Amino acid sequence: MKLKIISYNVNGIRSAIRKGFFEWLKDESPDIVLLQETKAKPEQVDLSGAEELGYKSYFHSAEKAGYSGVAILSKIEPDNVVEGCGMEKYDREGRVLRADFGDLSIMSTYFPSGSSGEIRQSFKMDFLADFSSFIEELKKVRPNLVIGGDYNICHQAIDIHNPVSNKKSSGFLPEEREWVSRFLESGFIDSFRNVNGDVIDKYSWWTYRSGARKKNLGWRIDYHMVSQPLEESIVNSEILSGVVHSDHCPVSLELKLNE
Repeated sequence: MKLKIISYNVNGIRSAIRKGFFEWLKDESPDIVLLQETKAKPEQVDLSGAEELGYKSYFHSAEKAGYSGVAILSKIEPDNVVEGCGMEKYDREGRVLRADFGDLSIMSTYFPSGSSGEIRQSFKMDFLADFSSFIEELKKVRPNLVIGGDYNICHQAIDIHNPVSNKKSSGFLPEEREWVSRFLESGFIDSFRNVNGDVIDKYSWWTYRSGARKKNLGWRIDYHMVSQPLEESIVNSEILSGVVHSDHCPVSLELKLNE
């Protein structure tokens, strides 16, 4: 069975819908869509467009209105859906949502940004440490994991348009990049690099300032991290940079699973 999964930080699901999100979804037709930064509770969103396309919707929203939040749209009904990671300080911000399909678990994750200052950077580093521990425990019972989402970190110099000038920027700090390296070493695969090698100038986020997207001055901060038991299942992984409903673009993953 082939499975097409897309992860997309929509920077406000209601805004993306107004910009033609459902029309794009109809054309792209993934099996599962992982959304981040939904900025809404499900009762605030007209999901009829998704329902008409055969998707069921699952949300984990932030307590704070118009902030953060993750969701999963799926044409395949999951066996189980788990909101959050069991840690209140993160769960109140709506950052982790998991759906189980047989022995496969797929997560939509929205890692904190530290760009607003030291307090949030410290919160981000706490999240990274706690998320690693959470995943280590989860892998013991759910070893087949796809963790898609906005990680808010560029791993390597080839993942950012200007690594020299950004070396002290949140999202490209040495300790953040080291976390990604350790996470991969713990048993995960960066599916995009697995498929595309060291290809350059491929980004998933661009600031709205200075015409950055038109100039392709971007950052690759959106990933599908795949646990090692699924490595042979990876068929393709792409960055869909031509899709514009947000300051991010979607990233796709195709798996071929044994039935």
